[in-house]
Amino acid sequence: MEEKELRRYSRVVVDGDEQAPSRAMLRAVGFSEDDFKRPQVGVASTWSMVTPCNMHIRDLADAAAASADAAGGKGVVFNTISVSDGISMGTPGMRYSLVSREIIADSIEAVTAAEGFDGLVTIGGCDKNMPACVMAMARLNRPSVFVYGGTIRPGTNRRDIVSVFEAVGAKSAGTISDKELLEVEQTAIPGPGACGGMYTANTMASAIEALGMSLANSSAQEAVSAAKLQDCQRAAEAVVNLIKLDIKPLDIMTYKAFENAISVVIALGGSTNAVLHLLAMAREAQVPLTLEDFTRIGARVPVLADLKPSGKYLMSELIEIGGIQPLMKRMLDAGFLHGDCLTVTGKTLAENLADVADYPDGQDIVQDFAHPIKRDSHLAILYGNVAPDGAVAKISGKEGLRFEGTARIYHSEELALQAILDGEVISGDVIVIRYEGPKGAPGMREMLSPTSAIMGKGLGAEVALITDGRFSGGSHGFVVGHVSPEAAVGGPIALLEDGDKLVIDAERKQINALVSDEVLAERRKRWQRPKSSVTGGTLAKYRSQVSSASEGAVTVPDPWD
Repeated sequence: MEEKELRRYSRVVVDGDEQAPSRAMLRAVGFSEDDFKRPQVGVASTWSMVTPCNMHIRDLADAAAASADAAGGKGVVFNTISVSDGISMGTPGMRYSLVSREIIADSIEAVTAAEGFDGLVTIGGCDKNMPACVMAMARLNRPSVFVYGGTIRPGTNRRDIVSVFEAVGAKSAGTISDKELLEVEQTAIPGPGACGGMYTANTMASAIEALGMSLANSSAQEAVSAAKLQDCQRAAEAVVNLIKLDIKPLDIMTYKAFENAISVVIALGGSTNAVLHLLAMAREAQVPLTLEDFTRIGARVPVLADLKPSGKYLMSELIEIGGIQPLMKRMLDAGFLHGDCLTVTGKTLAENLADVADYPDGQDIVQDFAHPIKRDSHLAILYGNVAPDGAVAKISGKEGLRFEGTARIYHSEELALQAILDGEVISGDVIVIRYEGPKGAPGMREMLSPTSAIMGKGLGAEVALITDGRFSGGSHGFVVGHVSPEAAVGGPIALLEDGDKLVIDAERKQINALVSDEVLAERRKRWQRPKSSVTGGTLAKYRSQVSSASEGAVTVPDPWD
């Protein structure tokens, strides 16, 4: 390609006499005369010191920019925000977590389009900024590669952040002391990196790799490692190559590529948040993905990886045996992946996996197809008179496949958590946490604090929890989230009352209240939406535009033409 074609966007910003002011500004930030003739590669860094997930990313971004320069481009680093779920969990601040996904995508789009970057490297290290990066890349549709910031190393005794949340419940139950709780708190998080199990960060990193938007094993490297630094350097080189080949995200993010991502998420036993984020990413890529695709694919793809929270192992231990590439090779050979999908290497998935070696003999982290952990998906899409538009359950099978119990209603996460810690919740209860949906919170908070308290109290097999909010990837037990329509828009979950009998059936894919249509209709006549404390600002704007969780909780522009 000619020089101008390589600089499809940047030349509009820097070529010609009329753009002398632009060049003058860029000289001040370090551009040389030769740099104006190179394709510009934006490096979107999610570095900040608000969370260990992202605290190391500044150095990774600088390495990517230097590598872009060496490959014949001009790397330009810019930053965006990050919100820590682990820190804000259980507080009003958690309302901003899912909202931040939209803010991050918007900010990457704004900077890239305004500055005229010809290609893009995005580096994400925490739950929401990862799908946000991919959403922005799909919108912009310029040659792009995503880089995962990497997983954290295990804490003392293989602890992680979920160990701390569950220790809070154990302290409440009287099974550990104040001193023991403090010791867990002090030793669970040893340094940089995303939460260490197959929680949302590692799930989304794996999904993005399977989607074809990151390099091989980008999802399976520790945050503090030579491999992760090399991943950033190779990603920048790959973007310069994609610019030359004119391969863009929408060439890669096809319907079949999303099927690959869903299949890998299931095989790994990944987070329920993957449903929400993959739907949102697909919308930006103009791919008609729906909840039904998760059900269809889940009927044939087994759970193979014995990873936390439901399993035994951490991501760092999967890394030691080869990461997710050997799993993907097995799945490809067994017909569970589309090998003809294009990836950011410029090659197909099958070509990338051709020489991948299998896992070492004797490992028991990833099972074979003859002995799966679960023969179908752990992600069950449920429907019924509680969730006419769908709900997402995370059912590993260890907690059973059916639960019938008595509703215990709470209008916020805080109220439910206190009730659990105070011993109000007993065996046979179905905890209902409502007005925590995309509009209701607003922001669709994660329920890690209540689910961890349940596990810490020893009630994991004895109670269920349903919510129009969502769950952390660290949540486990008999839990159902994303109930749609949500309570704040008058969904049936708003009409449930204490004492109602609820049935959750993962095999039949149903969630129902044993309450007649006539009774629900009478209750609807009396229902009034609770007054929200949110009257302005970012949360109010989000509430006015956000769609249902069944559609990915994306912000939908108001059509005006």
